[in-house]
Amino acid sequence: MIHGILNIYKEPGYTSHDVVAKLRGILKQKKIGHTGTLDPAAEGVLPVCLGSGTKLCDMLTDKRKTYRAVLLLGTETDTQDTTGTVLHTCAPARLAELKEEEVRNTAERFIGPYAQIPPMYSALKVNGKRLYELAREGKEIERRPRPVEIYSLTVDRVFLPRAELTVDCSKGTYIRTLCHDIGSRLGCGGCMEKLVRTQSGRFFLEDSLRLSEVERLAAAGKLGERIVPVDAVFDSYPAFYADQGRLDKLLQNGNAFPASFVPDGLFGTAGQGAKSRDGARLRVYDSGRRFIGVYEYESGKERWKPKKIFPGGD
Repeated sequence: MIHGILNIYKEPGYTSHDVVAKLRGILKQKKIGHTGTLDPAAEGVLPVCLGSGTKLCDMLTDKRKTYRAVLLLGTETDTQDTTGTVLHTCAPARLAELKEEEVRNTAERFIGPYAQIPPMYSALKVNGKRLYELAREGKEIERRPRPVEIYSLTVDRVFLPRAELTVDCSKGTYIRTLCHDIGSRLGCGGCMEKLVRTQSGRFFLEDSLRLSEVERLAAAGKLGERIVPVDAVFDSYPAFYADQGRLDKLLQNGNAFPASFVPDGLFGTAGQGAKSRDGARLRVYDSGRRFIGVYEYESGKERWKPKKIFPGGD
C-alpha cells in the first residue's frame, strides 16, 4: 500500500469523488481520500491522501487556499456560477455605466473577515440533508451566515463585463458566492464563470499531476518520486529519533513516553522549564527511523503523549 499525499490537478468535468475513484483503479488500493471538494466545473490543486495519509484529510482541508476566478457581471444564477439557471440579468445601461475603478474598489472591500451565506447548491448539511438535494427539489431554506476570511483579493484584469480575480482565503469560502456578493454590491449582479485553485496549504498548481500523468508514472515505477511523505506535512515541528530498547516498545504500542528521553536542546536553550514547553509538538520516529506520529508535551505529567499516530504498515 502507498502512504502519503499526491498533489493532483483536478480537471474540469470531474468531481473530487471521480478523482478518488480513478486513483483507486490506477493505484490498485482502496484507502484514498481527498482534502476538500472542488466543483465539477472547477479545476486545479486537489491534494489526495493515500494509505495512512488519509488521517491527514481533515487537517489539510483546514488549510488556507488560493484561487484564480473569472467574475461575470450582469448575470445571476441559482448556482452562483455559469452552470446554473439564469435568474436575473442586468439592464445593459447599468453595465455600460460600470467603471474599472468601481469594480476594483468594490471587490477589494471584501478583504478581511466576512459573513458569507453558503449557496443552496452546496454539500453542506441542514437537518441531515445536503443543501444541493433540497435545491434540486425546488426548495430554498434559510442559511445562517458563516464566518470566513479573505486574506487578500487582487483584481488582476477588468474586461467588462468580466473581471479576473486572485483570492487567498480561509477554509469554507465559496468563491462563487464571493462573485455573487461582489455583483450584488455593484448593483448589477454577478456569477462565477471560471475557477482554478492554484494553492492548497503547501501544495501548488505548478507541482500538480493530471490523472494521465499519475497513470504513466505508476506504470513506469516512478510515482514514488512525486508522493509527499506523511511526515513532511509536520516539518515545522522538531524531529526526535528514538534509541532502541524500551522507548521503541512504547512507541510501537502508541503509548506516551517520559519527557526525560527528549533532550532540552531540541527546543532551544538547555534547561528550559517544563511549562515553557507545554503544548509543544514533536515529530517522533522509532529507532529504524520510521515515522510514528506527532506527540504533544504535557508539563503536568512531564511526558510526551501521542497527538496523531500514523501506522505505516500495509
